[in-house]
Amino acid sequence: GGDLALLAIIGLPPPSCPQRSCGHAELRIFLPSPQIMAMPVSVHRFTVDEVDAIPDDGNRHELLDGVLLVTPAPGLPHQTVAMRLAVVLGRFLEDEPEAWIWGPGAVVMRPWVKLEPDILIGRRPTGGTRWENVPKHWLGDGYLELGVEEVWLVDLDAMRVFVSRRGGPKDAPHDRKVSWQSPGGRVLEVDVAALFRGLGG
Repeated sequence: GGDLALLAIIGLPPPSCPQRSCGHAELRIFLPSPQIMAMPVSVHRFTVDEVDAIPDDGNRHELLDGVLLVTPAPGLPHQTVAMRLAVVLGRFLEDEPEAWIWGPGAVVMRPWVKLEPDILIGRRPTGGTRWENVPKHWLGDGYLELGVEEVWLVDLDAMRVFVSRRGGPKDAPHDRKVSWQSPGGRVLEVDVAALFRGLGG
Protein backbone atom coordinates (compact mmCIF):
# COMPACT_ATOMS: atom_id res chain seq x y z
CA GLY A 1 0.00 0.00 0.00
CA GLY A 2 0.97 3.67 0.07
CA ASP A 3 2.68 5.70 -2.58
CA LEU A 4 4.84 4.03 -5.21
CA ALA A 5 7.67 6.57 -5.27
CA LEU A 6 9.59 6.68 -2.01
CA LEU A 7 12.80 8.59 -2.74
CA ALA A 8 13.97 10.72 -5.66
CA ILE A 9 17.58 11.91 -5.90
CA ILE A 10 18.52 14.68 -8.31
CA GLY A 11 21.56 16.85 -8.95
CA LEU A 12 21.32 20.46 -7.76
CA PRO A 13 22.74 23.24 -9.98
CA PRO A 14 25.90 24.52 -8.20
CA PRO A 15 25.40 28.15 -7.12
CA SER A 16 28.93 29.05 -8.25
CA CYS A 17 28.05 28.46 -11.91
CA PRO A 18 27.34 31.82 -13.60
CA GLN A 19 23.72 31.92 -14.74
CA ARG A 20 23.43 28.17 -14.13
CA SER A 21 25.40 27.57 -17.32
CA CYS A 22 28.08 25.06 -16.28
CA GLY A 23 28.22 21.82 -18.20
CA HIS A 24 26.39 19.51 -15.81
CA ALA A 25 23.86 21.79 -14.22
CA GLU A 26 22.20 24.21 -16.62
CA LEU A 27 18.45 24.54 -16.20
CA ARG A 28 16.62 26.33 -18.98
CA ILE A 29 12.86 26.77 -19.01
CA PHE A 30 11.41 27.55 -22.42
CA LEU A 31 9.17 30.56 -21.87
CA PRO A 32 8.30 33.43 -24.25
CA SER A 33 10.62 36.45 -24.49
CA PRO A 34 9.33 39.68 -22.90
CA GLN A 35 6.98 41.57 -25.21
CA ILE A 36 7.15 45.34 -25.58
CA MET A 37 3.51 45.68 -26.52
CA ALA A 38 0.74 44.52 -24.24
CA MET A 39 -0.72 41.58 -26.12
CA PRO A 40 -1.84 38.02 -25.43
CA VAL A 41 1.04 35.54 -25.53
CA SER A 42 0.31 31.91 -26.19
CA VAL A 43 2.78 29.54 -24.51
CA HIS A 44 2.96 26.11 -26.00
CA ARG A 45 2.38 23.32 -23.49
CA PHE A 46 4.46 20.32 -24.39
CA THR A 47 3.16 16.80 -23.93
CA VAL A 48 5.01 13.66 -22.91
CA ASP A 49 4.68 12.31 -26.45
CA GLU A 50 6.25 15.48 -27.88
CA VAL A 51 9.15 15.29 -25.43
CA ASP A 52 9.69 11.61 -26.25
CA ALA A 53 9.86 12.56 -29.95
CA ILE A 54 12.68 15.11 -29.48
CA PRO A 55 15.82 13.83 -31.26
CA ASP A 56 18.74 12.88 -29.03
CA ASP A 57 20.88 16.02 -28.65
CA GLY A 58 22.84 15.00 -25.57
CA ASN A 59 20.56 16.89 -23.18
CA ARG A 60 18.02 15.68 -20.66
CA HIS A 61 14.47 16.74 -21.51
CA GLU A 62 11.90 16.79 -18.74
CA LEU A 63 8.37 18.10 -18.47
CA LEU A 64 6.57 19.75 -15.57
CA ASP A 65 2.96 20.82 -16.07
CA GLY A 66 3.62 21.21 -19.80
CA VAL A 67 6.77 23.32 -19.36
CA LEU A 68 9.86 21.87 -21.05
CA LEU A 69 12.97 21.68 -18.86
CA VAL A 70 16.31 21.07 -20.56
CA THR A 71 19.54 20.24 -18.72
CA PRO A 72 22.87 19.11 -20.18
CA ALA A 73 23.82 15.48 -19.74
CA PRO A 74 25.38 14.83 -16.31
CA GLY A 75 29.14 15.33 -16.13
CA LEU A 76 31.57 12.84 -14.60
CA PRO A 77 31.39 14.25 -11.03
CA HIS A 78 27.58 14.11 -11.18
CA GLN A 79 27.65 10.53 -12.48
CA THR A 80 30.23 9.52 -9.86
CA VAL A 81 28.09 10.69 -6.94
CA ALA A 82 24.95 9.16 -8.43
CA MET A 83 26.70 5.81 -8.91
CA ARG A 84 28.10 5.81 -5.38
CA LEU A 85 24.65 6.52 -3.98
CA ALA A 86 23.02 3.88 -6.15
CA VAL A 87 25.52 1.25 -4.98
CA VAL A 88 24.97 2.09 -1.30
CA LEU A 89 21.18 2.10 -1.65
CA GLY A 90 21.13 -1.03 -3.81
CA ARG A 91 23.14 -3.05 -1.31
CA PHE A 92 20.96 -1.82 1.53
CA LEU A 93 17.78 -2.88 -0.27
CA GLU A 94 18.95 -6.38 -1.28
CA ASP A 95 16.86 -7.91 1.50
CA GLU A 96 13.73 -5.94 0.62
CA PRO A 97 12.42 -7.35 -2.68
CA GLU A 98 9.41 -5.03 -2.68
CA ALA A 99 11.66 -1.97 -2.97
CA TRP A 100 13.14 -1.35 -6.42
CA ILE A 101 15.82 1.12 -7.48
CA TRP A 102 16.20 2.77 -10.90
CA GLY A 103 18.97 4.99 -12.21
CA PRO A 104 17.87 7.17 -13.81
CA GLY A 105 14.25 6.84 -12.83
CA ALA A 106 11.14 8.28 -14.45
CA VAL A 107 7.98 9.80 -13.00
CA VAL A 108 5.40 10.13 -15.80
CA MET A 109 1.87 11.45 -15.72
CA ARG A 110 0.44 11.91 -19.18
CA PRO A 111 0.10 14.24 -20.82
CA TRP A 112 1.93 16.99 -18.91
CA VAL A 113 4.54 15.48 -16.57
CA LYS A 114 7.75 13.57 -17.17
CA LEU A 115 10.54 13.90 -14.62
CA GLU A 116 13.78 11.90 -14.56
CA PRO A 117 15.58 11.86 -11.21
CA ASP A 118 19.09 10.43 -11.20
CA ILE A 119 17.93 7.75 -8.78
CA LEU A 120 14.37 6.68 -8.00
CA ILE A 121 13.38 4.20 -5.31
CA GLY A 122 9.87 2.85 -5.26
CA ARG A 123 7.73 -0.14 -4.49
CA ARG A 124 7.62 -2.85 -7.12
CA PRO A 125 5.38 -1.63 -9.97
CA THR A 126 2.44 -3.75 -11.01
CA GLY A 127 2.01 -2.39 -14.54
CA GLY A 128 5.43 -1.92 -16.11
CA THR A 129 8.66 -0.24 -15.08
CA ARG A 130 7.66 3.41 -15.62
CA TRP A 131 5.50 5.39 -13.26
CA GLU A 132 2.58 5.69 -15.67
CA ASN A 133 -1.03 6.48 -14.80
CA VAL A 134 -0.25 7.67 -11.29
CA PRO A 135 -3.09 9.26 -9.30
CA LYS A 136 -4.09 12.74 -10.46
CA HIS A 137 -3.17 14.34 -7.12
CA TRP A 138 0.48 13.73 -8.02
CA LEU A 139 0.36 16.64 -10.49
CA GLY A 140 2.10 19.69 -9.00
CA ASP A 141 5.14 21.92 -9.16
CA GLY A 142 7.72 19.47 -7.83
CA TYR A 143 8.48 15.93 -6.77
CA LEU A 144 6.90 16.26 -3.32
CA GLU A 145 3.66 17.50 -4.80
CA LEU A 146 3.82 14.66 -7.30
CA GLY A 147 3.57 12.23 -4.39
CA VAL A 148 7.25 11.37 -3.90
CA GLU A 149 7.78 10.95 -0.17
CA GLU A 150 11.34 12.26 0.03
CA VAL A 151 13.69 14.22 -2.24
CA TRP A 152 17.46 14.54 -1.98
CA LEU A 153 19.12 17.43 -3.82
CA VAL A 154 22.81 16.70 -4.25
CA ASP A 155 24.87 19.91 -4.37
CA LEU A 156 28.23 19.13 -5.99
CA ASP A 157 29.52 22.64 -5.34
CA ALA A 158 28.80 22.77 -1.60
CA MET A 159 29.30 19.00 -1.19
CA ARG A 160 26.05 18.70 0.72
CA VAL A 161 22.80 16.81 0.41
CA PHE A 162 19.60 18.80 0.95
CA VAL A 163 16.68 16.67 2.11
CA SER A 164 12.99 17.52 1.78
CA ARG A 165 10.21 15.30 3.09
CA ARG A 166 6.53 15.46 2.23
CA GLY A 167 4.74 17.00 5.19
CA GLY A 168 8.08 17.74 6.85
CA PRO A 169 11.10 20.04 6.64
CA LYS A 170 12.32 21.31 3.27
CA ASP A 171 15.92 21.53 2.05
CA ALA A 172 17.51 20.44 5.34
CA PRO A 173 21.31 20.49 4.70
CA HIS A 174 23.49 17.48 5.48
CA ASP A 175 27.26 17.52 5.10
CA ARG A 176 28.21 14.56 7.32
CA LYS A 177 25.45 11.95 7.46
CA VAL A 178 22.04 11.63 5.85
CA SER A 179 19.56 8.95 6.89
CA TRP A 180 16.71 7.25 5.05
CA GLN A 181 14.10 4.77 6.30
CA SER A 182 13.29 1.89 3.96
CA PRO A 183 9.79 0.45 3.38
CA GLY A 184 10.77 -2.34 5.77
CA GLY A 185 11.47 0.15 8.56
CA ARG A 186 15.26 -0.16 8.51
CA VAL A 187 17.37 3.00 8.66
CA LEU A 188 20.31 3.60 6.36
CA GLU A 189 22.93 6.20 7.23
CA VAL A 190 24.84 7.53 4.23
CA ASP A 191 28.32 9.02 4.69
CA VAL A 192 27.96 12.29 2.76
CA ALA A 193 31.70 13.02 2.72
CA ALA A 194 32.36 9.62 1.13
CA LEU A 195 30.01 10.49 -1.74
CA PHE A 196 32.16 13.47 -2.71
CA ARG A 197 35.58 11.99 -1.91
CA GLY A 198 38.16 12.95 -4.54
CA LEU A 199 35.85 15.40 -6.32
CA GLY A 200 36.84 18.64 -4.61
CA GLY A 201 39.26 21.30 -5.78
